[in-house]
Amino acid sequence: MTTSNTVLVLGGTGKTGSRVAALLRERSVPVRIGSRSARTPFDWADRGTWDAALAGVRAVYIAYQPDLAVPGAPDAINALVGAARRHGVEQLVLLSGRGEPEAAECEQIVRDSGLRWTVLRCGWFAQNFSEGAFADYILAGEVALPAGAVPEPFVDADDIADVAVAAFTEDRHDGQVYEITGPRALTFAEAVAEIARATGRPIAYIPIDRAEFVAGLTAYGLSADEIGLLDYLFGTVLDGRNSQPADGVQRALGRKPRDFSEYVRNTAATGVWSAGA
Repeated sequence: MTTSNTVLVLGGTGKTGSRVAALLRERSVPVRIGSRSARTPFDWADRGTWDAALAGVRAVYIAYQPDLAVPGAPDAINALVGAARRHGVEQLVLLSGRGEPEAAECEQIVRDSGLRWTVLRCGWFAQNFSEGAFADYILAGEVALPAGAVPEPFVDADDIADVAVAAFTEDRHDGQVYEITGPRALTFAEAVAEIARATGRPIAYIPIDRAEFVAGLTAYGLSADEIGLLDYLFGTVLDGRNSQPADGVQRALGRKPRDFSEYVRNTAATGVWSAGA
């Protein structure tokens, strides 16, 4: 068993991982960033990098790239858990997908690991509109998606990070599955309208079908894997199964989750959505 208190944050430069790493450092918890560009590199596609990244760490934040729903994810998670055990890792916190049957298999691997574990089951991130797939659409003033009128309780990545850090620093979160969402569900059209109001810019939401969406992503130059994942998420997972807000933030932290309007207000103030940004 390792005597180190270091937490390996996989995806440590991503939307949730960067926030988890920053909050842990604020609490004087040693952090090792797990990414291909890190001082000690970690690459999901190169298992030869795993041993050095795992050596001497107490716990691991697992954010799988690109998503637990893609083929090969369970095999990768199973291999990582085995490597973690060999290195004396004591605790795993898994970022999982809400409503994704494929992610459930990965969750079970972590739960059966014999290590301390916590699962953070999340849906669509609010930050996708500013740091992810939809940011360019917002800047262009047109958001064309095959989302229909299905509402989604967008989750703030800061809430995910807060729960993750609580899991790493408080034993009471061991063995818990937290479904983490925002406090209310709104459609993509409603979300875009809130951003437009906050920025004072005309931003149109344009409903399209899946074939148009895939064609647009292909023309944009995304890889077949990225296109397949987005098509799966919009065409399968976004069917209403996740429309009901969950109580994960309240259970874990004893407070309400951040509302989408708070995210929009704070993000608009940074200027990231300003025309020409």
